[in-house]
Amino acid sequence: MSYQFITSAKLPTRHGEFDLHVFENEDGQEHVMLSVGLPVVDPLPEKNAMQTRPIKPHTKSIESSVPLVRIHSECLTGDAFGSLKCDCGPQLNTAMEAIQATGYGAILYLRQEGRGIGLTNKIRAYALQDQGHDTLDANLMLGLPADARIYDMCGPMLAHVGVDEVRLITNNPDKVSYLTDNGINVVERVPLVVGVNDSNADYLATKRDRMGHLLDKEFYTKAHLNK
Repeated sequence: MSYQFITSAKLPTRHGEFDLHVFENEDGQEHVMLSVGLPVVDPLPEKNAMQTRPIKPHTKSIESSVPLVRIHSECLTGDAFGSLKCDCGPQLNTAMEAIQATGYGAILYLRQEGRGIGLTNKIRAYALQDQGHDTLDANLMLGLPADARIYDMCGPMLAHVGVDEVRLITNNPDKVSYLTDNGINVVERVPLVVGVNDSNADYLATKRDRMGHLLDKEFYTKAHLNK
C-alpha cells in the first residue's frame, strides 16, 4: 500500500511545539506524525493542501544524535478520555515530554484503534473484559485477531524527515523487529512503563505474559498486592 504526505502545520501543545505532518494511504486513511527538530525532505506546496506528492527517500545522512521515536496506535478512550483500562494516554504524554526534552524526534500516531480492530469492536471487547476475560481472549472470542496492527506506514513517514535510525520508545519487540526488517536501524530500545494502576494491571500482565511485551515482572498495585 502506498502512502503520501498531505500537509503540515505547527502544533503548540502543553508539552511544547511540534511540527504536525498528515499522511494518507490509497484508501483515504489518515495518519499523523508529530516531530521536533527534524528536517522535512519534501514539503507540500502551500497553495493547495489537498495536493499530494509521493514521499521521497532522504538523501543525506543524519549527522546529529539519533532521534527518539515513538510508534503510537490511536486509542480514543486512553488518549482523549483518560481511560484507566490501559496505559495509552500516559505513554503518549510521556513520549511527547521526552521528545521535547531531547529536542530531536517524532511520534508516529497511527490510526488503528483497538490494536487494529476498530472502536466498536474494541468496546465489545471491553464488555467481555468486564465479565472477567483478558484483553487477548476478548478479541479471540469476537473472532478477531489478538493484534491486527500493521506498521507499513512507518517507513515512508520516517523517510519524509530523513530518518533511517532511531532510539525507539517501546515495550513491544514486534515494533523493533518490524523497523529492523524494513531497513530502519533501531540503535536502542527505550522502555516506557507508565500509568500502571489497579484498573490496568491485569491488562499489562496479559501483554507481558501472553503477548511478549517487555515489562517488569511485578506491578505494585493494590489489585496485585492483594492477590
